Amino acid sequence: MPRGILFEIGHFVSRTLYILNPIRCLRQSLWNCISCSVIVNVFRGERLGRIISHLPSRTKHVVHCCCFLSFCISLLLLSGAVPIFVSAPEVDAFATYGSPVAYLLYFLRALTLLAVPQFLFNALGLLLFDGYSEEVQLRNAPILAPRICFRTVTRGDYPELVKKNIERNIKTILKVGLRDEGFRIEVVTDKPIGLRRDPLIREIVVAKEYKTKSGALYKARALQYCWEKSVDELTDNDWVVHLDEETLLTENSVKGILNFVIDGTADFGQGLITYANENVVNWVTTLADSFRVADDLGKLRFQFKVFHKPLFGWKGSYVVTSARAERAVSFENGVDGSIAEDCYFGMRAFSLGYRFDFIEGEMWEKSPFTISDFFQQRKRWLQGIFYVAHSSEIPLRYKVFLLCSIYSWATLPLTTSNTILAAIYPIWCPMVLNILIAMVGVAGTYMYLFGVSRSLSVQRLGFWRQVKFIGCLIGVVFVIPLSIAVENVAVLWSIWDNKRLFYVVNKDPNKVKSSFVTRFSQWWGKPLATDRAPLLDGEKV
Repeated sequence: MPRGILFEIGHFVSRTLYILNPIRCLRQSLWNCISCSVIVNVFRGERLGRIISHLPSRTKHVVHCCCFLSFCISLLLLSGAVPIFVSAPEVDAFATYGSPVAYLLYFLRALTLLAVPQFLFNALGLLLFDGYSEEVQLRNAPILAPRICFRTVTRGDYPELVKKNIERNIKTILKVGLRDEGFRIEVVTDKPIGLRRDPLIREIVVAKEYKTKSGALYKARALQYCWEKSVDELTDNDWVVHLDEETLLTENSVKGILNFVIDGTADFGQGLITYANENVVNWVTTLADSFRVADDLGKLRFQFKVFHKPLFGWKGSYVVTSARAERAVSFENGVDGSIAEDCYFGMRAFSLGYRFDFIEGEMWEKSPFTISDFFQQRKRWLQGIFYVAHSSEIPLRYKVFLLCSIYSWATLPLTTSNTILAAIYPIWCPMVLNILIAMVGVAGTYMYLFGVSRSLSVQRLGFWRQVKFIGCLIGVVFVIPLSIAVENVAVLWSIWDNKRLFYVVNKDPNKVKSSFVTRFSQWWGKPLATDRAPLLDGEKV
């Protein structure tokens, strides 16, 4: 067995034993609670937010692990997957319903197993790694970092948004201590947006007549344009941070990036993105995206920290790449690699043997402003990843987990039907199968709740905002069925709709039509985040 694989397995086992040592965890958590005077504060009548603010992230993580395990065990017992309180059905499906129906019912039940690999990665990621660590510490002086290029790709439809976010991001970068010569901002756009002249800022307008050798389109075409010899100004020692036009840096994310590039042991990295920050336009889509927050801290982090490979793919924003490695992999991926260019690029880099890692610190983005945009976004992702998973350019051994992921998503309407069919047509299944199927649903539900608790902070907040926090936890329970329904419709529509369109969601909240949801979001007010990105002079949130 290769030495590298043995090292990874040994590291994973040691990490697991370290985390799961119950005596050490319990002792440390109790000591933290006592040392922080939490019990004393409770009896003194201190506010909940102030009490939580004194809890170390390690203690919060232990509480989260207890909640996760308790939630899973309770629902397994109540659902009858473990037949203690509820007896399992003893129906002979073949004798009762006939062979064709019985085979169909068992097939639909077995389809849920496609999601088991994702469930395991998410569960292990959420349990083994601290999801509440907030402050990132710089391990080296920023002056030691290689030059970093923060690159934003846009069509040019929202110039004011791009300009405002660039100014805020520059302010964040400088606040961390990175000097002018240590970074630059690049905006790659199809339309000129008129950025101010500044040595730190470069506007790259993609030539209308430009065509890639492979026929790559959309964002992949723009990204590849940056690597043409007449355009590229980066050296092999530089690093690139890929952002969307609405992405905001935080001080912690910049510190995490600096630690990552100075360390230099991985060629590609990615970190956490949260969506419930500052002014939320649509609380329904924002709460639905809380699942993505948990997915980042679960599956994404586990695959990068343990295996250092994008086994399930990765996102297209908060991507940090070595200029040398990105130039070598390239975005010359043809039409099939242009719909989900991020996923295709990651899988191609994986197949070429590059190393990946997880970056500490979070960035901020916005959820789609309308249900329609939310739906279109999911549809494009599904179609794009489907092309990646079936590309002949990527060997099968590198995309086994990605195939499981995309087919568990593509068969969502069939697996969702089990919730109804199980009640109407009960069948006998082995207890192991029942537990696995139930755990997929139970863990998915918990991930929404965890995503909300991680996105919204109750530290240093008054009573009214604590009420909002509880309201969001309750609200996400009602959002889950809507989110699943939208995902189901997106799957069905993606089968018949044009699969080669690159839909870009609206990024301007002023262009959103007034609705009950948007009015409610305005009334509900600002979210509960406390780690704010710097504002421009005179700007109000």
